[in-house]
Amino acid sequence: MKVPVSLSTAAAVAFVLLCARPAPAGTRESETLETACEVLDAFVAIPLKGIPPALLRDAQGIAIIPNVIKAGFVLGGRHGHGVVLSRDPAGIWSKPVFVTITGGGVGWQVGIQSTDVILVFKTRNSVDKMLKGQGKMTLGADVAVAAGPLGRQAEAGTDGGLNAEIFSYSRSRGLFLGLSLEGAALLADTAATDAYYRTPTAPTPVPLPPPDERLRMKLAALSAPLLPPPPPPVVAPAVPIPR
Repeated sequence: MKVPVSLSTAAAVAFVLLCARPAPAGTRESETLETACEVLDAFVAIPLKGIPPALLRDAQGIAIIPNVIKAGFVLGGRHGHGVVLSRDPAGIWSKPVFVTITGGGVGWQVGIQSTDVILVFKTRNSVDKMLKGQGKMTLGADVAVAAGPLGRQAEAGTDGGLNAEIFSYSRSRGLFLGLSLEGAALLADTAATDAYYRTPTAPTPVPLPPPDERLRMKLAALSAPLLPPPPPPVVAPAVPIPR
């Protein structure tokens, strides 16, 4: 007699398989950076629905985590691999540090969802808790997190995000919408960071900056301060012509 497989069991098995695919050292990290560039492009491509430019200009740090997998029925789990970059007082973006996001949620959730996540760090304190602390930060407990405003809403602000140190954004491509980050843990992946920076970059037919440099350049362009408008042209007074 065949034993029926429950939906929750099938989802859990698929979740484990998706999270456990092996990859050569340095390869997965390069792919993560390449995908992070694509995710960032997607989030800012539509000004009225994406991350407000003003928020990026004032950001102290950013986490980009592509393809966060969430699976489960009633009890859900999530796992993702991405990068965090911080910004120094001069406005220069640091080299990416690899991180993972893990956590569980409770709710009526069916199926597997792949979601791109961006966390915008509003304060230096929130970045330091991640990079200079114990290498682990629980969202909603160690630092306040709220859904980020979209488009021009950034200037008006939102009541729910006034005290938040991190604004979260998600783009879902799976079976159910929405992503709760309360209770999710952001952990530094030192092994992945070491693997990426000690692995030589593969040569390409057309020389390109490595993916970490491309991501930094993209962020620098998106977060550059607005230039003041040029002064009006100086018009010399008319000189009367003698008769």
